[in-house]
Amino acid sequence: MKNRRYAMKISVIIPAYNSEAVLMDAVQSVCNQTYLSYICEIVIVNDGSKDQTPKVMQQIAKQVTQVPITLINKENGGASSARNAGIKAASGDWIALLDADDEWLANKLERQVQTLQEHPEIDFLGCGSDDRTLRILFHKVTKLYHASVRDLCIKSFPVTPSILFRKKIVDTIGYFDEHKKYMEDADFCLRVAEKFQYYYLPESLVRTGHGKKAMGASGLSANVKGMYLGMVQNLKDAHQRGSISIGFYGMLRIFSYMKYIRRCILTKLGK
Repeated sequence: MKNRRYAMKISVIIPAYNSEAVLMDAVQSVCNQTYLSYICEIVIVNDGSKDQTPKVMQQIAKQVTQVPITLINKENGGASSARNAGIKAASGDWIALLDADDEWLANKLERQVQTLQEHPEIDFLGCGSDDRTLRILFHKVTKLYHASVRDLCIKSFPVTPSILFRKKIVDTIGYFDEHKKYMEDADFCLRVAEKFQYYYLPESLVRTGHGKKAMGASGLSANVKGMYLGMVQNLKDAHQRGSISIGFYGMLRIFSYMKYIRRCILTKLGK
């Protein structure tokens, strides 16, 4: 298995909203992949942008020759709506997600495909980003990790632009919840982990944000509250689905509230 080509076709989904300044960099990071031959298409979804994103998309479709480009234009509905539109249009049997303001390192797919060659039971594989170390409470993740629902209730991971998963997953769990404004990615990941083999590769293979501020930065208090309420709803939903016990749910509510208060304090301090 390790020495033969792993048969898979990857569709890369890039939602774009007012992304005229960064979209080309994201696409170029895909075209720079050492395992480019595994990518069957890049699907760019314009989510009702009000800037020149549609024009940039057309330019990209003309300039990029290494891989087929599919363009979708839709009314604004949020990142989940855009990702869902891209997934539904995708022809690959694997889906890789990338946001328009993020970039992959050149060996991102190489390392993920190599991991899948060695562990064909994996259905979902994320990886690290921005040279950050994943810690789940007191546990530092240093090797390929099979994550549980309990892990994801404690710590939401991985970052969305690192995700690679079998497209057939959505036939069982459904798509991203378009009604959720915050923590919808975490909700999707929880639902995946409940039914499928969910793994994390502790290698930093993604660069996020083009300098955008992280949650908890000064001036983002509304986001902090929204993320907290979104996580609370995700925990409620997981409990209602029977994937976590009432006792664990109660503990998580206390734990989540403590984290929220800490983030509020850091926000006021401008950290």
